[in-house]
Amino acid sequence: MTLWTAEEAAAATGGRAQGDWTATGVSIDTRTIRAGDLFVALKDARDGHDFVAQALDKGAAAALVSRVPQGVSPTAPLLIVPDVLAALESLGRAGRRRMAGKVIAITGSVGKTSTKDMARAALTGQGRIHAAEASYNNHWGVPLTLARMPRHTDFAIIEIGMNHPGEIAPLSRLARPHVAMITTVAAAHLEAFGAIEGIAREKGAIFQGLEPIGHAIIPEDLPVTQILRDCADEAGALVMGFGRDGQAKLVQAKPDNGALKCRARIGGETVDFTLHTTGAHFAMNAVGVLAALAAAGADVKEAGQRLGDWLPPKGRGAVEDLAGLRLIDDAYNANPTSLSAGLATLAGLQGGRRVAILGDMLELGADEIAMHRAMADDPAMAQVDLVHSAGPRMRHLHDALPPARRGAWAENAAELAARAADLVRPGDIVLVKGSKSSKISTVVDALRKTAQTPVSETKE
Repeated sequence: MTLWTAEEAAAATGGRAQGDWTATGVSIDTRTIRAGDLFVALKDARDGHDFVAQALDKGAAAALVSRVPQGVSPTAPLLIVPDVLAALESLGRAGRRRMAGKVIAITGSVGKTSTKDMARAALTGQGRIHAAEASYNNHWGVPLTLARMPRHTDFAIIEIGMNHPGEIAPLSRLARPHVAMITTVAAAHLEAFGAIEGIAREKGAIFQGLEPIGHAIIPEDLPVTQILRDCADEAGALVMGFGRDGQAKLVQAKPDNGALKCRARIGGETVDFTLHTTGAHFAMNAVGVLAALAAAGADVKEAGQRLGDWLPPKGRGAVEDLAGLRLIDDAYNANPTSLSAGLATLAGLQGGRRVAILGDMLELGADEIAMHRAMADDPAMAQVDLVHSAGPRMRHLHDALPPARRGAWAENAAELAARAADLVRPGDIVLVKGSKSSKISTVVDALRKTAQTPVSETKE
């Protein structure tokens, strides 16, 4: 299916097209590029222009460039523009403009990607769906998602993230959502904002891009909920709150053999659904998803049935059974809110000894030491039998724990990973969590390797 012709892409970007090509996709990575893709030569750690020849050799339809790269024929199929990133934004803007379906944008301090994936699963069967890949939620990820969007899309799900003030509003204006959802507001990237109120205002900026009479889906019962409501009101949005209270309400989340049997009330309608996870925070986000899909005109009961097809992505709270262990791989990211949720998941699982293996939580600002130390008093921590930790910040949690709960501490995750076999024993339930840059995921890899047992050969 044709996504962009040379003429359309040139008109969208104001660039000069060489050759009469058609693109069936858009790519920024020669490792995953497919024949027929338009290769976008972005500059990041490496200059994408260095890979244009390779992209064309792999069958790229053309390349979006700001110059003819060395080693590439001057007559090669190219789209030449003054600035590649600005051209990608223009291509994304044009992709959004020609799409007549509904756009749902999702942001939040925790759970953006899993919530986006929930929404995609829940919409299955209700039309043609386009959603962001992985965590493509930044200044190039959002326009790339829009540029990849087929023109006949019925529902688009756009993930929007930030690290610093002023990033969300421009991306939301680019996406022009009909519905914008905030999963939660927590102390993530706090060092760039100074206070949780600043994070709330930045998250609330997603409503600035809403289409007229757009819908704002916000979490109830947060200390900063009123700030989010104010942001929605300033944008003229229709507001629906979700949580334990609100128009979208979680009525029940009952553990059932490694799953959660849930019931919600969405705008007066009862919806039953099952989630194949034990994390109660996922149930809350699922209620937000159902509220967002209802606002976008989807069948909410059908969406509830489809939620059972969703599984937590790798590193974001998925529970897996290894040989002799039950592992909660939540090693993708961490802040006090998400760590509290992870500990609650661990505490809620029945079985053997509960063990937490934790890496530093990063980008928390001036109060990071106090935040790490305070996790010793988290309500779920009373149900955890042993805590191993790595990193200078986690040392403060280690010291704050009672001796009976205090496991190993190491300078870094690599040291813990090297000792993985000694950290756990058969029958344990193990949570591994930390910020991505703490590299605590190396412990997950080591645990998986430790749990592998040779298969005995049998002879007939």
